[in-house]
Amino acid sequence: MLAVAIQPAEAKRKSKAPVETRAKREFRGVWLQTAFQERYMRMQPAEAQAYLTRLVDSLAATGFNAVLFQVRPEGDAFYKSELEPWSRFLTGKQGQAPVPAWDPMQHMIDLCHQHHMEFHAWINPYRMSASKNQVLPQGHLYYQHPNWFVRYDGKLYLNPGMPECRAYVRSVVKDIVSRYDIDALHIDDYFYPYPVKGQTFGDRATFEAYAPQMKLDCNKPEDWDNFRRQSVNILIRSLHDDIRSLKPWVRFGVSPFGIYRNQKSWAEGSATNGTQCYDDLYADVLLWAEQGWIDYIIPQLYWEIGHSAADYATLVGWWSQHIPAQCHLYIGQSIERSLDETDAKRKAKCDLRTKHRHFAQKHALASAQSNVLGNCYWYGYQVDEDQYRVRHYLRDTVFAKRIVLPPAFVHIDKKAPEAIDNLKFKKTEQGLQLVWEQPKTNDPLQLPQYYCIYRYRKGEKIDVERSCEHLLARTRELFYTDASISASGKYTYVVTAIDPCNNESAPTRKTVKIKLK
Repeated sequence: MLAVAIQPAEAKRKSKAPVETRAKREFRGVWLQTAFQERYMRMQPAEAQAYLTRLVDSLAATGFNAVLFQVRPEGDAFYKSELEPWSRFLTGKQGQAPVPAWDPMQHMIDLCHQHHMEFHAWINPYRMSASKNQVLPQGHLYYQHPNWFVRYDGKLYLNPGMPECRAYVRSVVKDIVSRYDIDALHIDDYFYPYPVKGQTFGDRATFEAYAPQMKLDCNKPEDWDNFRRQSVNILIRSLHDDIRSLKPWVRFGVSPFGIYRNQKSWAEGSATNGTQCYDDLYADVLLWAEQGWIDYIIPQLYWEIGHSAADYATLVGWWSQHIPAQCHLYIGQSIERSLDETDAKRKAKCDLRTKHRHFAQKHALASAQSNVLGNCYWYGYQVDEDQYRVRHYLRDTVFAKRIVLPPAFVHIDKKAPEAIDNLKFKKTEQGLQLVWEQPKTNDPLQLPQYYCIYRYRKGEKIDVERSCEHLLARTRELFYTDASISASGKYTYVVTAIDPCNNESAPTRKTVKIKLK
């Protein structure tokens, strides 16, 4: 039996929000691709919903706090859209709606938020067919505006240099942001397509039509490259402005190819030798970060430590030195290319719980950089299926501190929410219940998204700034029942509020004396 003696409440702190350490904040993201995933089209809607529910449960239990879910793999939709057709990777045929009807993106948002995980809606902006033999449904955008498209390597792409194409991509993003409670909009490494030897992206006419408006010279070959980069820049800046105008708390992030520029192309480039974001994909990601057009960046540093053309250690240091502090930097990690084993036979039997020297070194190199705020893992299905025992390894080693809060986006909004009001205790049959009142506000940036409940025993230092060591639970409700008390004594509970930019309020505390009978 639980006997409760409520002590006089300690005064609510009037101090500023906590000044937190890195130990308390870390981005732990995972990519879940839908392109070329036959698993969904083989499932009935109820089966797919159950599968995704179990998948998100598994990722949350492992220690992840963000899911990057691909909702637009090829100008299609894993959500209800009046602009684009249902994805063939969902139903088996592009344009065919799921029966019975359901909305995978909304389902994933609900699941992630139940676990206090961020949901990042991942789109491919320009790719409109991912296969050479893709059959487009009747009424597809291609049949309405064939001049908007460029066929390259047998696949269809929106022409990034055409204002109409940029306007269309913006309409898709605005539709997602306005209708769904996403935490971030995410674009991966596909801007202009990866170059294919012997093929040219057919946008010469577009260059000649629009380059003069950018004060570029059609007779200069280098200005063709500049035109492509500026065309992508215009889209990125426009998407940033669109998102800020609709929901300023929604983040905008990219995960570019892991090499910005090689030293042979630019004196400040990395000591590498491979495809380049700037020169080959026309993605000037450093400019976007410097101008504040993106809120986070996840360079895909999938290579091994010591790789001859793209050494992981070299690239981690390079990105850390070049990304400004106002843009969060996370490292894109490849699970399969982080194994100690190399050949296929030994790799198949690799157990990351025992063979983790390489992966551990990669994590250590990332965490040693002062402005690296976390990692994102490719790809999430490997974690869920525990390939190479990676789920066990991450859960028991890398994520041993099971709960950490995601980093706060103070460059968007640094004002913490108001502290919660009127914290009280109630004795219930289930345990000790805490109840409180939500601070009153009309500012959506200050509206609490969830609450953190910390618990301290008598004699333990109350310090919510340092870590989540004493974080007992998180909840979106205005109450929490603690059924885990196993010993009599004095306990101090601390409750804080977390706003849409992940800022944490000043703590409100109260002490209670518990006597178990």
